[in-house]
Amino acid sequence: MAEDETWEDLAKRLAALVVKLDERHERLDDWIARQDTINDRLTSAVERIDTTLASLNTLITEVFRQRHNGHEV
Repeated sequence: MAEDETWEDLAKRLAALVVKLDERHERLDDWIARQDTINDRLTSAVERIDTTLASLNTLITEVFRQRHNGHEV
């Protein structure tokens, strides 16, 4: 009889553990989805920054080619 109770107790504890693991897994899936969104936004921001830097480099190069007040030499 005691052995049956031990197995039953073990089965209940394992079932509770599975439930906890499933809940944690769901929370991690949600966190990963949010992180993917953040990563996409950051990637987009970096691309815009790269484009802006390229434009600024072009502008600075052109400004240094010119002399005073924007008049070409």
